[in-house]
Amino acid sequence: MSLLDLEAQFYQTMEQGMKDQAATYGYTIAFQDANHDQAKQTSQVEDFISRRVDAIILSPADSKAVGPAIVEANNAHIPVFTADIASTASVGSVVSHVASDNVQGGKVAADLLGNALHGQGTIAIIDEPEVTSVQDRVRGFKQELGAKFPSIAIVTDQPAGGSRKKASDVMDNLMQQFPNLSGVFGINDDSALGALAAIRSAGKVGKIKIVGYDATPEAKKAIDSGAMVGDPEQHPDQIGKLTIDQIHVYFSGGSPPPKLPVTVGSYSGK
Repeated sequence: MSLLDLEAQFYQTMEQGMKDQAATYGYTIAFQDANHDQAKQTSQVEDFISRRVDAIILSPADSKAVGPAIVEANNAHIPVFTADIASTASVGSVVSHVASDNVQGGKVAADLLGNALHGQGTIAIIDEPEVTSVQDRVRGFKQELGAKFPSIAIVTDQPAGGSRKKASDVMDNLMQQFPNLSGVFGINDDSALGALAAIRSAGKVGKIKIVGYDATPEAKKAIDSGAMVGDPEQHPDQIGKLTIDQIHVYFSGGSPPPKLPVTVGSYSGK
């Protein structure tokens, strides 16, 4: 298994869900951290192949560039499954993909931020555009915002790689560039919490509304305190569990669905 970022709480929770479910089937599971680096992830896949593992799970570091690594596994007759992030490569075969319905989740984020702003204002997106799950979130967000809150303008969409530190730096720049900014959508909670750190340093907590994505425990605390508006709530433990379930179906001679969506909830405080 090679996950995008094992320092992120989301992936740590997914990892635990996988471990727990693997134990129920008697499977041994090994984890590697791709750390947002596709070359590193490809090397990890090659190592899995040399170890003759029975299945490989990936959360691709780069949805397009992951294709050759998947092909290597295919050529070694090792089934590949993806979790949270899909492959969009033109090559390589994946048995099953398990992920949140991120378009729906993006719409949840738009509803949270649009309602907090009473349908008026200017907002920014702190993005990670190379990741398919994030692309879906942003697409759903923009669709919902345009349909329900036409008087809210997205003034910029800035990448920060899903990193808290980078998001904080981006937010510092955004506040200088757009001094009257009303809100921000961070595509994961590290992005949102990084933005919050910058907003707090500028003394603008509550003045700039923040919506993240994931509803990690730390983000929930920020939401409960009023520092953030709310979050679409993913269930990474379920994504992990269901991914292992699909492997079990495959090993048992069944045919897992090509895509298995997991519903996204909404968290706006206790």
